[in-house]
Amino acid sequence: MDSIHKEIIIIGAGLSGIGAACHLSRKNPDKSYLILESRKELGGTWSLFKYPGIRSDSDMYTFGYSFKTWDNPKSFADAPSILKYLNEATDEYKLRNHIIYQQRVISYNFNSKEKLWIVTTTNTKTKEETIYTCNFIFSCSGYYNYDKGYTPKFNGQLDFEGDIIHPQNWPKHIDLSNKKIVVIGSGATAITIVPNIASIAKHITMLQRSPTYVGVIPNKDKVGLFFKRLFPKKLAHNLIRIKNILFSIFFFKVCKSYPEKMKRFIIKGAKKELGDFPVEPHFTPNYKPWEQRFCIAPDGDFFKVIKEGKASVVTDHIERFTKHGILLKSGNTIEADIIITATGLNLLPFGGVNIYIDSKPFDISKSFVYKGVMLSNLPNLFIFVGYTNASWTLKSDLTSEYISRVLTYLEKHNYKALQANVNEDNLTPTPLLNLNSGYINRSANSLPSQGNKAPWRVYQNYILDYKMLRIDKVADKHITFFN
Repeated sequence: MDSIHKEIIIIGAGLSGIGAACHLSRKNPDKSYLILESRKELGGTWSLFKYPGIRSDSDMYTFGYSFKTWDNPKSFADAPSILKYLNEATDEYKLRNHIIYQQRVISYNFNSKEKLWIVTTTNTKTKEETIYTCNFIFSCSGYYNYDKGYTPKFNGQLDFEGDIIHPQNWPKHIDLSNKKIVVIGSGATAITIVPNIASIAKHITMLQRSPTYVGVIPNKDKVGLFFKRLFPKKLAHNLIRIKNILFSIFFFKVCKSYPEKMKRFIIKGAKKELGDFPVEPHFTPNYKPWEQRFCIAPDGDFFKVIKEGKASVVTDHIERFTKHGILLKSGNTIEADIIITATGLNLLPFGGVNIYIDSKPFDISKSFVYKGVMLSNLPNLFIFVGYTNASWTLKSDLTSEYISRVLTYLEKHNYKALQANVNEDNLTPTPLLNLNSGYINRSANSLPSQGNKAPWRVYQNYILDYKMLRIDKVADKHITFFN
C-alpha cells in the first residue's frame, strides 16, 4: 500500500488543530502538512455538542487565538459564534485543502532509522485503511471520547418512562416545552443548560450530589469595550487579552493562597444573586476553590432563573429512577418527564491511539511531560494540552509558538529529530492534571505524569510558560537531537 507523505501531520481539526495549522502558515510556511479529522466537519467540541446554550466557559479574548482578534461584543460566546470564528481563521489562512475528514487514527509507529512516523488511519465511513508518513506529529485530538459521554448506571433506569439524554448526544428533535426536567450534575454543562431551558420547560431542577463554585462575570467587558473605542483593533485585542490573563492568574493565586477567605467571598456573591433561595447546602462546596474547575454564569443567568422560581437546585443522592422521576436517598422524589445526565466526559488521552516505536508498544503512562508539549522518550511528537485554570487555547498558542521555534532550530542545524529525556535521579511523578474532578480521576492511571521540577512540571501559569516556551533556549540538557 502506497503512503502519503507530509512533513507534519496534525491530528484533529478542532480549536487546537486549526490554531496549530494557522501558526504553521504564519511562522513556517515552507512546511508541508495535513490535518486528519475523524469527523465530517471541523470545530471539535463546538460542532459536536448541540445542547441548548452551549458556550465557552472562558472569555473569548483568551480562548480565541493570539493572532486573530475577537470582534464580538460578548466575552462568552455561543457555539455558532465560535464555529464562525474558527471557519474565518480556516479561510484566512487557506487551510481547507489541507484537511482530510473521516480519518480516524488507529496507530502511530516511529521508525527510528528513517526518523519517520507511520500513521495508520481508517475511514469512518468506508473502513478503508490509509497509511501516512511524516516527520512530526501534532496531537490535537482533544482529551475526551467524542463517541460517548460518561453516564453512571442508575438503579431502575429502565423503569423511567420519559427520555434520558446525555448532552454529548443531544437529539435533533426533542420537545422541551411544558416539561418537568431534571438535570443531573453541577458542572459547567449543567450550569449552562439550566438557564437556557428554564424559559421553555414547565420547571427544571438541577440535581447535584455536591455543590460547585459558580461565579458571575458580565458578558460584556466594559473595560474591554473602552479599549476597543480608544485603540486600533489589534492593539485593543492584545490589551484585553493581557488584562484577562493577568486577572485569571491573580484570581487563581488568591484562591490557592487564601482558600477559606475566597470560599466565603464566592458564597457571599452567590447569596447576593439568589435572593431568598438558600445558599446552604446548595452553593457551599466541600472542597477548596480551584480543586475543581470554576463555573461561570455570564450576567448571572443561572442564578436569575433560580431567583425567579423557574429553576431549583436539589442537593441529594439518587436512590433509583422510578417510572415518573427520581427517588432520592432522603426519601424525597423529583417528578420528571425528561432527565438530562450532565454527568461528564470519558477521558481519552491522545485520541486513544496506539503508539509504537519500531513496532514496540509505547506506554504513555510511564512517561513524563516535558514543558507540557512533549513526552519523554517519544521523538518528534508534540502534544497540545491546555490549561485547567484558564483558557485552553492560551497554552495551545504557546505550544504552537514553541514548535515553530523548534522547527526553525532543527532546520538551521540540519537535525531530523529531537527527543526529551529524563536524566534526573530524583524526579518525583505527580498527576498531570491538578484537579480532582471525577472525569480526571477516572482516567488518572492512563495519563503521563508531570514531575516535581522544571522542565517536567506543568505550571498552569501563562507567564511561566511564556518564558519557558517563547524565551528560553530550545536546546537544553534534557533534549537529544538526531541527524
